[in-house]
Amino acid sequence: MAAVTERQILDALGHIADPDKGADIVSLGMVSGVVVRDGNVAFAIEVEPERGPRLEPLRKAAEKAVEALPDVLSVTAVLTAQAKPRSRSTPQQPTPVAGGRAERGTVPGVRAIVAVASGKGGVGKSTVAANLALGLRANGLRVGVLDADIYGPSMPRMLGLSGRRPESRDGKILTPLENFGLRCMSMGFLVPEDTPMIWRGPMVTSALQQMLRGVDWGELDIMIVDMPPGTGDAQLTMAQQVPLAGAVIVSTPQDIALLDARKGLNMFTKVDVPVLGIVENMSYFLCPHCGGRSEIFSHGGARQEAERLGTEFLGEVPLDIRIRETSDGGTPITVSEPDNPHALVFRRIAARIWEKVAGADAPRRAPPRIVIE
Repeated sequence: MAAVTERQILDALGHIADPDKGADIVSLGMVSGVVVRDGNVAFAIEVEPERGPRLEPLRKAAEKAVEALPDVLSVTAVLTAQAKPRSRSTPQQPTPVAGGRAERGTVPGVRAIVAVASGKGGVGKSTVAANLALGLRANGLRVGVLDADIYGPSMPRMLGLSGRRPESRDGKILTPLENFGLRCMSMGFLVPEDTPMIWRGPMVTSALQQMLRGVDWGELDIMIVDMPPGTGDAQLTMAQQVPLAGAVIVSTPQDIALLDARKGLNMFTKVDVPVLGIVENMSYFLCPHCGGRSEIFSHGGARQEAERLGTEFLGEVPLDIRIRETSDGGTPITVSEPDNPHALVFRRIAARIWEKVAGADAPRRAPPRIVIE
């Protein structure tokens, strides 16, 4: 199959006229962030915030124009806006514009959605998220994984799905990829692994909404969302657009990581998302040669923090070479070595998460509305 080029996409979009400005959206500089991979196309259309709600026909027309190109399998167009500064001292703030999206609320077919988050990078959050998802699957549940880390997606590699791409039966709704009984969607399926995503906040927000509701997830008992580190657009989008059943915070034991974990926990609390508990990752190291134990990053800090903050301590996961090797190799330890003691730790934590989520399944919490002045 010949690859569609960015030039072909822009030529097609050059026939789409802005209804208010009388010129095409390419010459007006409205098209940005074009991404092409294996016939899957994504791009943004930048508009003024006040025009966003009535430009949905423009967005659909742009998608249709690109869908008509040979060798295009799917198209994702999002409307983004840049708010005008209120004064010279007020910096511009990106403003997401809803378009082509379902109203705020549940994702069809998905019973519960749990975010796995951390206040900072480098604490093994994605490793924990992948193994918790596989633990839930091993415990008999129907599980999906949404890789919400737009800038650094890890799930394609960790779940052995690198190099594969999702398909679309109708050119609009994507079918998630599957491995080990998990259904997964990630931006890493749509762009090459070494391609940086130079997207502004609104584009990230729209991409997350598209991966949530522009994907045929089928019937799931639970969806695990691997969040990017920090407390930015992705976290706010998930809290605002989706009734999260809860969040799991991952941290290492040392003080500096716990400081950031505390910020993540407080962020979810402020947007009315229940914190299900804290997992201490890299809790200790057992030497494979002598069996000696070393607490490289200290130990017990997450347990103490959970007690201080009044949330549950879900468990501790050691720093172990097999956890690292199996995750890097695309066969996480929970599925490749199910009888390994570390795999059983993940399964126990997963069981506790489901126990808490299933117990709170009804009534479902309405998503909060977040207003930033």
